Amino acid sequence: MPDFNGKHIHVTCAIIERDGQVLAAQRSADMNMPLKWEFPGGKIRPDESLEDCLRREIFEELSIKIAVSKQLQPATHNYPSLTVTLYPFICSIIAGEMKLNEHADVIWLPPEKLSFLDWAEADLPVLAGYRQQLKK
Repeated sequence: MPDFNGKHIHVTCAIIERDGQVLAAQRSADMNMPLKWEFPGGKIRPDESLEDCLRREIFEELSIKIAVSKQLQPATHNYPSLTVTLYPFICSIIAGEMKLNEHADVIWLPPEKLSFLDWAEADLPVLAGYRQQLKK
């Protein structure tokens, strides 16, 4: 189980697929790393499973319910002030109308076009891992 000290945060993220496209979310102007793109998700609470965290966070951020399927390789990135480990999952929407509660914008893109966005650095290895597993 991850340690939960303040300098190393553990975050789930959803690679939400629909009709051959993937959802990317743009951080709001008042978040850390403003206007960078990311896979939506959030911090894991102590005693919370990765899947439960992801379902909770996506509902809080986007007002949708998701089915969590395949887990991809976690990725750790060291920012100057903290370390982030992302736990990515491939997901699909099962219910709800999307509403942006935290993000500035969202976009659906085919996987090969995702790299054109200005991603948060921690999400880059997640994107690379996702695109690599698509080739299998």
